[in-house]
Amino acid sequence: MITHIEPTSELYERERIIFECIKNNPEMHHNALLKKIVPEYMAKTTFEKTRDSLIDKAIIFVEKKANMKFYVPTSNYSIKFQQHVERITNTAFHNLKNYIKKLDEDYRHKDVNEKIKITNSVLKNLLQTDNGFTLLDSNKNPKKTLYRDEHLEIQQLIYHVFDIIQNDKDHDTVFPTVMSYLYSSMPKSYQEVE
Repeated sequence: MITHIEPTSELYERERIIFECIKNNPEMHHNALLKKIVPEYMAKTTFEKTRDSLIDKAIIFVEKKANMKFYVPTSNYSIKFQQHVERITNTAFHNLKNYIKKLDEDYRHKDVNEKIKITNSVLKNLLQTDNGFTLLDSNKNPKKTLYRDEHLEIQQLIYHVFDIIQNDKDHDTVFPTVMSYLYSSMPKSYQEVE
């Protein structure tokens, strides 16, 4: 199962502009890059936030020479990205399993708003973790499900979270609110996607 997440096209367009400028001008230091992009494509603060996003995602990194900063595209990005996805997906999977075990005891002692917040967060993270395994399956071997056991266990964990909600005194309030939240990540009809 893969959830449907709408990216913000403005962010990705800005990232593309900065990344292409860095890739096509490897000798360009920070100030020169700033002058080339601002104000024609975006404001200075937008440039800085977008640049930081590219650094956070390890798409580019900073290299200092003397007192100047240069931005360099990450080499072997696809391999490093795959390793990063594998690491964060496996870590999230194990953390979620442990958290849900604790949730069995803790859930009923929370107030309604905490129950809704916790449940939404756990379900969102379970779906995102399943997306991570789907992405890994697609990249490693698209003809075989390598993470079959993990997909099944996530399915069981989702069921378990719903079971916790179902058997709680606040079920009538929590369940509709959680389903409303989850609705936003459900697949859209093909016409809506266009």
